[in-house]
Amino acid sequence: TLGAVLSFSLSLLRPARCPSGCTCTKDNALCENVRSVPHTFPSDVVSLSFVKSGFNEIVGGSFVHTPALQLLLFTANSFDLIDEDAFLGLPHLEYLFIENNKIASISPYAFRGLKGLIHLSLAYNNLETLPKDVFKGMEALTKVDLRGNNLICDCKLKWLVEWMHHTNATLDQIFCSGPPAHQGKKVNDLLPQSFDCIIAEFASYQSLKFESISVGAFTFGEDQYVVFAQPFAGTCSFLEWDHVEMTFRTYDTIEGTSTVVCKPMVIDNHLFVIVAQLFGGSHIYKRDTSANKFIKIQDIDILKIRKPNDIETFMIDGESFFVIADSSKAGSTTVYKWNGNGFYSHQSLHPWFRDTDVEYLEISGKPHLILSSSSQRPVVYQWNRGHKLFERRTDIPEMEDVFSVKHFRVKGELFICLTRFIGDSKVMRWDGAMFKEVQTFPSRGSMVFQPVSIGNWQYAILGSDYSLTQVYQWDTERGQFVPSQELNIQAPRAFSFVSIDDRVFLLASSFKGKTQIYEHLMIDLST
Repeated sequence: TLGAVLSFSLSLLRPARCPSGCTCTKDNALCENVRSVPHTFPSDVVSLSFVKSGFNEIVGGSFVHTPALQLLLFTANSFDLIDEDAFLGLPHLEYLFIENNKIASISPYAFRGLKGLIHLSLAYNNLETLPKDVFKGMEALTKVDLRGNNLICDCKLKWLVEWMHHTNATLDQIFCSGPPAHQGKKVNDLLPQSFDCIIAEFASYQSLKFESISVGAFTFGEDQYVVFAQPFAGTCSFLEWDHVEMTFRTYDTIEGTSTVVCKPMVIDNHLFVIVAQLFGGSHIYKRDTSANKFIKIQDIDILKIRKPNDIETFMIDGESFFVIADSSKAGSTTVYKWNGNGFYSHQSLHPWFRDTDVEYLEISGKPHLILSSSSQRPVVYQWNRGHKLFERRTDIPEMEDVFSVKHFRVKGELFICLTRFIGDSKVMRWDGAMFKEVQTFPSRGSMVFQPVSIGNWQYAILGSDYSLTQVYQWDTERGQFVPSQELNIQAPRAFSFVSIDDRVFLLASSFKGKTQIYEHLMIDLST
């Protein structure tokens, strides 16, 4: 028994032998064609090389048994993965060469603990990207070699460009293999601002248990509100933001019959709401702040407005107006003006044309209206400041069966979205004399093609009764919209947005399902 103990003790004191497949000198070891990383080396080995090895990855903790290493080299091996903490336990390592291998993936924490490393080479591998902050904590680095890889200079690699501009380490010239915008460029010449990594999306936020046909957002006092017209319930439903629960809650309602539009209008700090109804006439309500309720103050002429379909509010030379598009055979689209005490009929535009939509906009600084009709092409009216009336200016050629027209601007240029139920909806641009086609969009049951501007983001949302709603985002370089997202909304009829507490919400009315609220979220692809 005593002999066995002495034999074991002597084995502990005996220097470790050079592993099979390796050649060892006084302080160097070279391993060739080994199937795994050996765990025993002579204690005085400070330089270790692996050539043509057969293991598939460098697993975590592979070198905890060789803490004295100062140089570690891998070349012409077949492994393609470096695991996290692969080099843990090497406090003295200064040189790490991983060259001419097949590495395609590196763990974000592969080099954790290598605080004394001064030279790192990952040259001539199959790397297309590097995980963010893979060099974090390696403050002693003076040289990094990434040559001979297929680096894709997209948002995932933006961090490397930022790191290159702040590190004290030098890097040899390396080139981008993609994407096309950066292909062939020197990574060393790129700047952080060379990358456009912020994208946005609409994320479902709140579902409201009612159908709606129109939606509007407005500010009254210092608060923001939204209002939905509910045709089946016959109400205008006003919602306010609950700053505690972070949801929209009921604020008030205006009861009616077959309500199709609830249009808020603030004049001299007074809130008016024009309520358009298919039956029972249309009316104007005023918010009584002392009684904290809406009071009906005026009826709208039922002989002119028989089947209202849309309302626009606007100001010209300090005076307040609204216009109602009437879609009946006997009605007439009519402009109303505020006279200080109420609204009176200011001008009837063309009768008998069954107008479905009216849009107010300024063209070359002059007020205009565009009327869409089921019986003719969209008609453009211009405000005559001398007569204080709208006069027919032109129509939009080759655009029959347009249900509605909505406008937007990009860098001062004027565009319009034209909605068709079946066929092609279109985007057109004002060229100084007329609207010219920019882009077409297949419409399958579309009742709304709504431009929405949120900060620097310009969208166009094309609803569909038969398919998913398509969200398009404006591409400045192409000068047109590109597909961005799909939303599942049943029979969408209108879109608007509201900004509250540094958040932006998209409001979506649904004629046959739940009204939806989405949050506009920014996503940084470089994180």
